[in-house]
This record gives sequence, structure tokens and C-alpha cells, in this order.
Amino acid sequence: MMVCCCMQRVEYVSMSLSVYSVISIALLLAACASSQSAVPASVSAGQIAESSSSLAYFSAGALSSGVSGDEFVSPLSEAQRRVTKKPFGIHVSPSSSPVSPERFSGYHTGEDFETFPEEQDADVPVAAICSGTVRFTGWVKGYGGVLIQQCLYQNQPVTVLYGHLNTDSLPLRSGSGLMAGGHIGMLGKGYSTQTDGERKHLHLAVHKGAAINYRGYVPTAAALKGWINPFPSFASSDLPHM
Repeated sequence: MMVCCCMQRVEYVSMSLSVYSVISIALLLAACASSQSAVPASVSAGQIAESSSSLAYFSAGALSSGVSGDEFVSPLSEAQRRVTKKPFGIHVSPSSSPVSPERFSGYHTGEDFETFPEEQDADVPVAAICSGTVRFTGWVKGYGGVLIQQCLYQNQPVTVLYGHLNTDSLPLRSGSGLMAGGHIGMLGKGYSTQTDGERKHLHLAVHKGAAINYRGYVPTAAALKGWINPFPSFASSDLPHM
């Protein structure tokens, strides 16, 4: 009788270990799939005062679940006033750029949002332009701190790159959910490792599809078809009335 009970107990323990092994393997596979989405931080961007106005912008309802899949939320307060140097699609080179010194060449795949004089030594918060999942956070050559988010835009997947961020201010990691208008982090300090030597500003790029693409510039205007100009798609409520 005791031998029978022992045999039953051994079978129960064996079955429990098998279930535990299956669960462990499933969790390991999920972790591996998540880690594959993170691209090494050494990728070149050229190749592949918390001000009162900023605080008012976020507290006044930038976090909005009412934004449709055909619109984006502005990433910074007074977004329209900030695009003054490098809009989407502009061609730049070291000899013909609105920024000096210029180390890049090509057609700009994103929109650059500049900072105001009073924000140079202040914290400038950045908001997510859409709802989706964080795919990558880290340091990337040419950008400094970067967060990449995957969203749906017009029912199609897109990846959104937020560049020149302070990596120490990024609370989210790969796999985290992020709502439109949600806090991403702070802009990096100008001309520091946080921006990889660039001025203090936000580089925002929306790439079509689920594949991550770090390129800040492409060699031909035709190659820009792989990206979306985000500015016309900002929700009208986020832009000032002209």
C-alpha cells in the first residue's frame, strides 16, 4: 500500500515538473522574442526649466485617449512654433544646412522640434504621439538617447523614433505600453553625450511598417516614401489657432 502511494506521489511530482518546464520554456521564448526587437545602440543615425508652458501643456490634457488612429498628439508644447530649422524632407549637407556645424548629408526623414532660449537649461518633457508598445530605449550614435515605439496609423503599423533624449529620464523599457500623450522622458542636454553632440532639440521620425529604421537621412528624395511626415497629422486641438 505504501509503495503504491509512493509511486503515485512520484508520478504527481514528475507531472508537475513537466508542466513547470513547459511554462519556463514559454517564458524564455517570450523573453528572447522581446530582446530581438532591441537593436544595438552603436547604429549610426546617418546610415541605417521644465518650463511653465510645457507643464501647462501636459496638465491641460495632452494625455488624450480620444485621438484617432489617423492623428498624432504633439510631442512638445507649442509644436508649430518649434519647427524652424529642419522640417521633414529638407536636404542638408555640411555646406548647405540651417544648422552649423553640420555633420550629416541627405534628405531629412523626420521633423526637428527646436527648444526656446528659456529651455536651454530646463527640463523639457516629451510626450508620445500615439498609443502603442515601446520597442527600444537606449543610446544610438547620431542621436544620443532614443526611444522607439510601435503604433498603428491609418490601420497600418509604424515605428516612431524620438531622438536626442536624456537616457536617464526614460522610465519605460522595451515591451512597455505607452498611451498617446504619455510621458516619455526629457530632452537631452545640448552638445553633450545625451544628444551625441547635437543641439538640444527633438528629432521625431515615423517609419512605415514594424521594422525599426534608425536613419535620420536618406540619399534620395524617393527614399523618403518609407517615412511619414508627422506634422500634418497632429490633432487640430494640439496646434494653436492661426
